[in-house]
Amino acid sequence: MYIVHSIVEVPEGKAEEVIGLYRNRSRLVDNAPGFIGFQLWQSEASAGELTVHMQWESKEHYLRWVTSDDFKRIHELERKYPDQELAAIIPTVKRYKVVAQ
Repeated sequence: MYIVHSIVEVPEGKAEEVIGLYRNRSRLVDNAPGFIGFQLWQSEASAGELTVHMQWESKEHYLRWVTSDDFKRIHELERKYPDQELAAIIPTVKRYKVVAQ
């Protein structure tokens, strides 16, 4: 299994807006080969720290997703989001392979 975390620091007062965007996400990734699951995490210590947690069958499945037309389409929409402060956020991406369960 392969795990990808995209960690974002959302400006103060905008966490709920971003959470709403993820609750209403396109779900295109849900049909990607090798996709297992998605969760959005909110830090208890800092409400503006959000982590997108995605599970994949393998690194190869994830890499196919990030080079897909659907991935490009989703991220192009993000760049065009009306709130440019949110659109400009660059996440910190961390990737992990599961080595024990």
